[in-house]
Amino acid sequence: MADTLAAVRYAGASAESIASRCGVPRVELFSEVTSTLDNAHPLAREGAPEGTLILAERQTAGRGRGGRAWTSEDGAGIWMTLLVRPRDDAALEVLSLRVGLAAARALEAFTSGELRVKWPNDLMLDDGKLGGILIESRWRDERADWIAIGIGINCKVPSDIPNARSLRANTNRIDVLAELVPAIRAAAALHGALSAPELHDFGRRDWARGRRCTAPLAGIVRGIDASGGLLVHTAAGDVAVRSGSLILEEDL
Repeated sequence: MADTLAAVRYAGASAESIASRCGVPRVELFSEVTSTLDNAHPLAREGAPEGTLILAERQTAGRGRGGRAWTSEDGAGIWMTLLVRPRDDAALEVLSLRVGLAAARALEAFTSGELRVKWPNDLMLDDGKLGGILIESRWRDERADWIAIGIGINCKVPSDIPNARSLRANTNRIDVLAELVPAIRAAAALHGALSAPELHDFGRRDWARGRRCTAPLAGIVRGIDASGGLLVHTAAGDVAVRSGSLILEEDL
């Protein structure tokens, strides 16, 4: 059972003040949850408005790609889910990448280096992972009814994760949210495939470009296409891959 922070504060701020800073209609605070994504879906079913933000101090079963679970320490990061109600199902294919680019731009002011993105959903600082994005959708009558955008960002370097990175020491999490949440909402409101400026921005921030990978296909990473596919150069030429996790040869 989630323990709500209804009468308590998150990083010294009330739900109402966070909502005001972030420009969202509703904020739900929890001291501990399995995953903020687990709390987002019931809220959405009950009619929570677009822009509802769920924050937790601690997650006991945060979700990653491929069903991987992880835990987080109290106050060690930003563990959040943002609810959006999509108006363009065609944009869902690129939403993770679009959100990643928006997050990288918003978070860069709170890091000591340039933030880069790793297809399909990781935020990288130097050669380590700063955070990740996981998007879950619920459908009705062949259309997405709501989207839950889950994001985890390290504010302290986890001791149990090799090469992890974090935001600058003593970064105020409310200041981060005030930049991050509006950027994500703006990205989620965009329509269609990735634009030329977005592809240019991804190319500039592409952490894996030029590296040799073993999955989701063996070859050399060449970037992405407008529909979000990972371009891998193989003996047969460039192939666009639409699903899976990117594993580099150097990581084996």
